[in-house]
Amino acid sequence: MLKVIIFDFDGTLADTIDVLLSITNRLSVEFGFKSATKEELAQLSTLTAWQLLTYSGISLFKLPVLIRKLKAELRKEIPNIQLFAGIKEVLLELKTQGFTLGIITSNSRENVLASIKNNGLEGVFNFIDSATTFGKHKIIYRWLRRENFNPEQVVYVGDEVRDIEAAKRTGIKVIAVSWGFNSQSALAASGPDFLIEHPAELIAIIDKWE
Repeated sequence: MLKVIIFDFDGTLADTIDVLLSITNRLSVEFGFKSATKEELAQLSTLTAWQLLTYSGISLFKLPVLIRKLKAELRKEIPNIQLFAGIKEVLLELKTQGFTLGIITSNSRENVLASIKNNGLEGVFNFIDSATTFGKHKIIYRWLRRENFNPEQVVYVGDEVRDIEAAKRTGIKVIAVSWGFNSQSALAASGPDFLIEHPAELIAIIDKWE
């Protein structure tokens, strides 16, 4: 029986795409990689995280510093970050139904906590963990061992190909959402258990599994 629903944050719960684009473009000069226009996002959304790094020309040696700076800049934008329409209602319904809800994200825990408070969701999530850009599967696996949950009891909800890959590596189910960064075609090609277009669909899928 499904007991735990873990969410990604950026692009899944929170609409941070435009903010992240603005910040990365500002940092592109300092770190020496290509900037992007909003119009180019459609093309970039078909790329995996590794392909995006290659395309942009970001140095792997500079990447850890860049990510730290990006998170720091994002912290300043927390008051302006909103949840996607319908997300809050879905989260509150799932909480009412008794599910354990959590967040495992590449963003910082501090940023997520501040945004949750700002959006009136304090007390909804049982846990919030932060992972490296390409280390989300390690955090999921560590959480599974710590909390002693069977992978069959857990589902991950995310908007990127790397979310699907992380879930598969840990043996848990995965629901991909099409309103985030990666395109619907890129997500479908990675083989999630479900691919949804609207937050309300999540309730129906969870009910089906139950």
